[in-house]
Amino acid sequence: MALLASQYGPYTNHFMSTLLPVTVACGDYDRTLALRTGEVRAEGVALNYLTLPVEETFFRMVSYREFDVAEMSLSTYVMMLGDDSETSPFVAIPVFPSRVFRHSGIYVNARSGIEAPDDLVGRVVGVPEYQITAAVWIRGLLAEHHGVPVDGVRYRTGGLHAPGRHEKVAVNPPPGVEIAAIPEDRTLADMLVTGEIDALYSARTPRPFAEGSPEVRHLFPRPHEAEAEYFRKTRIFPIMHVLALRRELYRAHPWLARSLMKAFGEAKVLAAADMDETAALRYMLPWLAEEVRRTREVMGEDYWPYGIRDNEHTLSAFLRYSHEQGLAQRSWEPRDLFAKECHGEVVV
Repeated sequence: MALLASQYGPYTNHFMSTLLPVTVACGDYDRTLALRTGEVRAEGVALNYLTLPVEETFFRMVSYREFDVAEMSLSTYVMMLGDDSETSPFVAIPVFPSRVFRHSGIYVNARSGIEAPDDLVGRVVGVPEYQITAAVWIRGLLAEHHGVPVDGVRYRTGGLHAPGRHEKVAVNPPPGVEIAAIPEDRTLADMLVTGEIDALYSARTPRPFAEGSPEVRHLFPRPHEAEAEYFRKTRIFPIMHVLALRRELYRAHPWLARSLMKAFGEAKVLAAADMDETAALRYMLPWLAEEVRRTREVMGEDYWPYGIRDNEHTLSAFLRYSHEQGLAQRSWEPRDLFAKECHGEVVV
């Protein structure tokens, strides 16, 4: 089990002087709160936890290796494995700080005539980057379950709300897939409103939709129902992000991978317990207990598992999609993605 802060007792100064300093950049999540507060401490580690917007974390880690450990787009991580994972600058542990169903990430122009998923065929679709994890999942589920082949739409890439966004990792799309950048001074959100693009695949809610613009709506009228049905059918809760270590740090301290996995797992267990507190609600959701009950009814008790075994089916689907969409250079197995020290399950 990861170490609780109280276990250090009067020996705190001695322990802290012998711990490995590690900077982690990760989101501000309930499932990592205990690591930020120090309630949970990773064995052998003096943790410096930085909370940053995910796009900034990804850019700084991929471009400059600024952190020891960072939350990373699953798609970007898989692409950077190349055809030999040992040459990648990163190695991941099976901790998944972000998971999101993505039917609710498909938006259409209300005047486009798109009423059903197969109406997307032949249309122009915006996406911030072709390679982002949300887009990989969306293209995969549309192709596999709704008859929209990956090469059945034309992709336009660029910033959602700020112009000038580009692919973080070079993309070599398969034959027949058309990808072009939008003008440098335009945004995808504006072009969806004007109808210059017919639809948008986005991890982040476009501002016009959030503000109630009549020109933008969801493709699926009741996306949460579609997502619950998708889970019942596939047992997939899409993984968006992994936790990645700089490979040189991992090579110098291979024990760090398992230590961090244990600590992140313990923090997640504490967060899950907090959701069951009803005397005073921990989160600003009036019907929190009912939502938790309904979620568990559909998805089971541990609906956000870490580790390889309980996520093998989900990871296999993503890896297949990534390879089919021209992103992963080879067909990987889930175990190939992670430090060997994390191949066994960790009990917390």
